[in-house]
Amino acid sequence: MSGKPVSRREMLRRASNGFGYMSLAALMADAAYAAPGDDFRLPAKVKNVVFCFMPGGVSHIDTFDPKPKLEELDGKPFDGFYQVGAKQETNRKWVKSPWSFKQHGQSGLWVSELFPHVAGCVDELTVIRSMVSGFPLHPRANLLMHTGKTLGGYPSLGSWVNYALGSENKNLPGYVLLHGGAVPPGGLENFSNGFLPATCQATGMQAEGKPVVNIAPGDKDPKVQRAKLDTIALEDRQFLASIGPNDAVESAILNYEMAYKMQSVVPDVLDLDKESEATKKLYGLDATDRNKRLYGMQCLRARRLIESGVRFVEITCPEVYGGDNGTWDQHSELRKGHEGNALMTDQGVAALVKDLKSRGLLQETLVVWATEFGRTPHAPKPDGRDHHETAFTVWMAGGGLKPGIAYGATDETGMKAMENVTEVYDLHATILRLLGLNHKRLTYRFGGRDVSLTDVHGKVIDGVLA
Repeated sequence: MSGKPVSRREMLRRASNGFGYMSLAALMADAAYAAPGDDFRLPAKVKNVVFCFMPGGVSHIDTFDPKPKLEELDGKPFDGFYQVGAKQETNRKWVKSPWSFKQHGQSGLWVSELFPHVAGCVDELTVIRSMVSGFPLHPRANLLMHTGKTLGGYPSLGSWVNYALGSENKNLPGYVLLHGGAVPPGGLENFSNGFLPATCQATGMQAEGKPVVNIAPGDKDPKVQRAKLDTIALEDRQFLASIGPNDAVESAILNYEMAYKMQSVVPDVLDLDKESEATKKLYGLDATDRNKRLYGMQCLRARRLIESGVRFVEITCPEVYGGDNGTWDQHSELRKGHEGNALMTDQGVAALVKDLKSRGLLQETLVVWATEFGRTPHAPKPDGRDHHETAFTVWMAGGGLKPGIAYGATDETGMKAMENVTEVYDLHATILRLLGLNHKRLTYRFGGRDVSLTDVHGKVIDGVLA
């Protein structure tokens, strides 16, 4: 107003308060920012989740739920009802476990000889032996475990977490799927965003080759690449302005930007050469078995990703033994299949738990080991087991849980969950609660109503919470 020139120092003094407001505006616009008073937020016990999914149906009575009664019944006729397709099968016999069980750790939890490495960290585990699933079919049971629904088109657990909490790292997605090329029954709908914004779906990272394809710059000069992206973004925004709000276009703009940011971050985060030889050996990266080595690699990458701010990481198994229905699906050759799958996964999963604890990260991380249903204690042949939805086992480890306990129980043959029966909805509600999310309040308006992960079901499993 005076017409006098303003010095640089005077300009900074006058504008000083504005810098703080600029920072605040950026924080308020961040998808990971949650305003005080949001009614779906609760005090959080953990910040992130690693979900180790075992597709195909792991046999609970051969892993974490021993049944001595089957030793007595082995080979005797099973006189109950079991339906295969549209027919009742009547030539079934009881089948004992071909593996021995022992108690481990100070907790004395029972673990079969299939998992010697997991047995070594059993005092960190919270084992739920009373899980039930609503369906004995792989695709529908997988979708139920991932989305809380038995049909496609709904958001996965990881997508709900990403939607609610976002990523702690602006240069990495909030939900990452680490895989070996196989897709579990139910397909990519297991990892879908459903009706949530497309930015909430999983970003896949494969074990072999380039972990993430199509993010490497095509231009050597970063200025040229930036100019191209800006031009594309401008055209997309102009198109968006002409058609109105559209999630597909908005998400395309954001995904271009995320891919641009990931170019410089992903190679560094996934660079396992930065790990010590002792750490690599812990995860089994020196294994002669290729699949064991690749699975251990993904477990180590999971730790590095959550260290870098990724909120939800899922690891799936290589598809080796079970065909198209999941690698743990042993209707025959039970010993070969379960031993092979355990060999692939046992060391990597145990290393993840041990490594997180040694780094002080287990208290802020939830590790979930789960399958879609269990397997029958009876079969038409002694070398296999069939689908069994009325009893199976999952375990968790991490902050906010009672470690070294077995929650719930099945009957003496493992046929049915009898004590503290736990549904998949209850597991989902508990995972969300540990993350500081109210499963009843975390909703999204779709189809004329407020939809949630657990819908009208689910209760937090208070008996496993510390």
